[in-house]
Amino acid sequence: MNRITQLFNIQYPIIQGGMIWNSGYKLASAVSNAGGLGLIGAGSMYPDVLREHIQKCKKATDKPFGVNVPMLYPNIEEIIQIIIEEGVKIVFTSAGNPKTWTSHLKANGITVVHVVSSSKFALKAQEAGVDAVVAEGFEAGGHNGREETTTLTLIPMVKENITIPLIAAGGIATGRGMLAAMVLGADGVQMGSRFVASTESSAHDNFKKTVIETGEGETQLTLKELAPVRLIKNKFYNDLQELYAKCPTKEDLETLLGKRRAKRGMFEGDLIEGELEIGQIAGLIHDIKPVETIINDIVEEFEKAKKEASSF
Repeated sequence: MNRITQLFNIQYPIIQGGMIWNSGYKLASAVSNAGGLGLIGAGSMYPDVLREHIQKCKKATDKPFGVNVPMLYPNIEEIIQIIIEEGVKIVFTSAGNPKTWTSHLKANGITVVHVVSSSKFALKAQEAGVDAVVAEGFEAGGHNGREETTTLTLIPMVKENITIPLIAAGGIATGRGMLAAMVLGADGVQMGSRFVASTESSAHDNFKKTVIETGEGETQLTLKELAPVRLIKNKFYNDLQELYAKCPTKEDLETLLGKRRAKRGMFEGDLIEGELEIGQIAGLIHDIKPVETIINDIVEEFEKAKKEASSF
């Protein structure tokens, strides 16, 4: 037991990232059933769809699970109310000010974790009363911090500044990566990309196959003028680079991005025009496996690596 397993009442300090278009109830319940903490990604769900996924998750697992809520998304008030009504006990917030909802959630008996990309924001989250923070390095997939601080340097710097439990994220998909993060000061890890390439992920099979074929250097952080996001290099990414060569305005970028681009890529499987969000660690992900196998492999490698490190 450590601070994260105690906080969430889980077996392993492994949290599955609440990713848009990838993290439905099937993935969240599978991770929780396997001993980690599964998160439903509310960012890509209408309120009624989120309620349905929460209800199905409660039927699929008797273990703790949570919901990830990007606070800048629409319908936030309704989403928070549904979470409270459905009795969800763990919420991870991101993309916004933790002061906005933390006290309200905690007043309703909910454990609150906030995702940050710097020591400055980790301190603000701690001051807002959150129970833990996720410190995410810019190796991570999806929407990212503007600081471009790597996980290797971010984790010890955040650890130096806070007293609440710390979860490391960004570039972690293996047992060795998990051990490294915990040696740096993390109490647990959050993994996104590894769980995208799982049987239970709601991602389209085309996207899953692309993830395991993605190699070193084949992702890039872009769209910093809107919201920084790490993408697999495809036609849409190349179109972005051509537009950048013309010194585009923010409005030009918004026009090219359009709407539903992420859903088109990750959920509907359009590998050409879709937005394909994944982390740099995709270069170490070579297969699509059931969640239970993934977690067992991670834990086994973690324990093996820990024994090897003790002999140094």
